[in-house]
Amino acid sequence: MASTLFSRQLALTLQHNLRLTAPGCRYVSKTATKTVSEFEYDAPSMKTEVPGPRSKELLKQLGEIQNVGAVNFFCNYEESRGNYLVDVDGNRMLDMYTQISSIPIGYNHPSLLKVMANPNNMSTFVNRPALGILPPENFPEKLNESLLSIAPSGMSRVQTMACGSCSNENAFKAMFIWYRNKERGHNTPSQEDETSCMINQSPGCPDLSILSFMGAFHGRTLGCLATTHSKVIHKLDVPSFDWPIAPFPKLQYPLEEFVRENAQEEARCLEEVEDLIVKWRQKGKPVAGIVIEPIQAEGGDNHASPDFFIKLRHIARKHGSAFLVDEVQTGGGCTGKLWAHEHWGMDDPADMVSFSKKLLTGGYYHKDEFQADKPYRIFNTWMGDPSKNLFLTEVLNVIRRESLLEEVTRSGKALLEGLYALQAQYPHILSRARGQGTFCAIDACDDVTRNKLMVKTRDRGVILGVCGERSLRFRPALVFKEYHVHQFLNIFNDILAEHK
Repeated sequence: MASTLFSRQLALTLQHNLRLTAPGCRYVSKTATKTVSEFEYDAPSMKTEVPGPRSKELLKQLGEIQNVGAVNFFCNYEESRGNYLVDVDGNRMLDMYTQISSIPIGYNHPSLLKVMANPNNMSTFVNRPALGILPPENFPEKLNESLLSIAPSGMSRVQTMACGSCSNENAFKAMFIWYRNKERGHNTPSQEDETSCMINQSPGCPDLSILSFMGAFHGRTLGCLATTHSKVIHKLDVPSFDWPIAPFPKLQYPLEEFVRENAQEEARCLEEVEDLIVKWRQKGKPVAGIVIEPIQAEGGDNHASPDFFIKLRHIARKHGSAFLVDEVQTGGGCTGKLWAHEHWGMDDPADMVSFSKKLLTGGYYHKDEFQADKPYRIFNTWMGDPSKNLFLTEVLNVIRRESLLEEVTRSGKALLEGLYALQAQYPHILSRARGQGTFCAIDACDDVTRNKLMVKTRDRGVILGVCGERSLRFRPALVFKEYHVHQFLNIFNDILAEHK
């Protein structure tokens, strides 16, 4: 009852602010000024259904080369601008999913085009080095300008990698190496360690584990898959490790209405974490590390309170386990802060923080004790890409110059309030609106309805993502403004009003 009352009150407030009329109405913003920069379009423009004829033709061609089951449509990136993605059939869509949350400041941003056109950067783009053995002269300088300028609290070291999966995979390795050196009391392996590891046997290949959470997604490589528990399709038929899996809190929304119930649920999960750590130690598979997302993304945009993460951090420290925060999807500003874990308010939030997507390159930050103790222990050919650091430096300049974190906070507030109003207006279709910054989601009544809404919305000119069992997720670029929010709400409201 309280939840219904709150939703009604919020809807009434939004009706005043956004001039909502009868069911089937459209949102009309009184406050969000329509500001269109010189490099951005002003609205979606649809010529065909999606995928259109040209996309279908290309899909057939590519299908003769590789699996295309996940391909949505083909894009014209040259014509895409800002928040709008253009496909090969000339459809212009407001992109609120941005390549699985990986486009930081929109398509073809002028500042990034200038970086690309600068002749001083040509060598960086043409010559991709094996960074672990032959880095360029300016590599330390460029890391300081880019990744280290936004290092999480308590961390002054960063290991660059190529993508989110290999970032977590190598962070896992670093945790295991750290744990074994701690067990030995030194970093010199025995002859038995060296001999046994070559035949995949203990003690050289120790029986250690990493604790993860149900609903988590940390990547598709073999080690990461053992900590990924979001969709069957990721894991089916692939051998895995016997590592502990803790329950992630199943919270009730809006969070402010269910504080007591949610605190009880989080306490239950934290108790299970401790029980699992003890159980796996008794099994002879000690938990070397804990890995967790600040918001479970692929698993359904599942939230937990700052108190939950603070207590989890203490549990890791208590049991001598490393604590890795996976910010591959939440990092880069989409929650209103550069790092989602900043919302926890901790001086020492983690031992390691992994990243990719909006940060354009991959890698992980870490404390000094997780530094690789020998060459080639954390290594691959490229270990990142210096050209991405050039782009990232300029992305960070744009974020600061245009105050984009404040923009995300404003746009996110408007988006979440709009979702609250829509679920109040269409309670038989929508529920559980939630979010932080523009990192938002809402549930449909079932997965079939969710998928239909996603397709219909795309055909009207807005690209959304899906996650979990029945959630629609929103991952716009940092240049997404209140005007774009109301543009989406207008379209989505029409679709909901027509839904049978």
